[in-house]
Amino acid sequence: MAKCVSVLVPLSLCVVCTAAAGMFVSGKLFAQALERAESSIEVIDPKVLRVCADPHNMPLSTEQGEGFENKLAELLAGKLGKRLAYTWYPQAPGFVRNTLAARKCDVIMGAPQGDDLIQVTNPYYRTAYALVFKQGNGLEGVETIKDPRLKGKRIGVVAGTPPGNNMAANGLMANAKPYPLVVDTRVDSSAAAMMHDLETAEIDAGVLWGPMAGYYAQQANFAVAVVPLVKETAGPRLVYRIAMGVRFTDQDWKRSLNRLIAENQPAINKLLLGFGVPLLDDNDRTITENSIAK
Repeated sequence: MAKCVSVLVPLSLCVVCTAAAGMFVSGKLFAQALERAESSIEVIDPKVLRVCADPHNMPLSTEQGEGFENKLAELLAGKLGKRLAYTWYPQAPGFVRNTLAARKCDVIMGAPQGDDLIQVTNPYYRTAYALVFKQGNGLEGVETIKDPRLKGKRIGVVAGTPPGNNMAANGLMANAKPYPLVVDTRVDSSAAAMMHDLETAEIDAGVLWGPMAGYYAQQANFAVAVVPLVKETAGPRLVYRIAMGVRFTDQDWKRSLNRLIAENQPAINKLLLGFGVPLLDDNDRTITENSIAK
């Protein structure tokens, strides 16, 4: 089965995938389906934190529990005094329908604010697409896609993601190298392929979803600069707030998760930073280990 790589975030990526393929009904219709009268009662397992997740989606989640969303789920389960269990399904068309909407699980750990397929909690982190390049290749100080130093450079971009619009508006697509949005994540990763091409000088720079950029930069055996694209003034906004997703009917459950997020934000930030996620505050300033401690 072909699966969506999480180059944006799980749910928003699937929206991009399926919108391009014309395979989903509108978000509003789907929201109505989730709010059917016969499903209006909250039925949250009192003893088990039931999480909907992709089994092969580093650095977000894996069946082995290696991703930061896995670690976050473990943290929340401990705070709730619940056992942790998963419903596994690829981040692909049908993910919400076959997991959360089917009541096989009670929370999706990563969802962008504004997603209309599900109800979202308060955000637990804020991040952005990032420019990545090998340190020492002359691009130090580049902070926007419109920087003239990127003209003529071969830049990697995942096809169908928002930065492609910004690149096109600045005349950078002629030399761009596209990477597929939809791959089988059990055997392939566009982010890993882009980082390999950066190492071998097949490309001069790349643009990746921040959590992917930060994680793969940590794994690289060469020095990689990761620059969150927070200063873009044209094209789609490349900064996103990421929350958790629940059913529209589950208001008490949403409030419980909001409390957990607020009470454990420093620990959540530390966890995400450990995976290289470029965290941003509401003023687009980088959150670091030192700023958490203050």
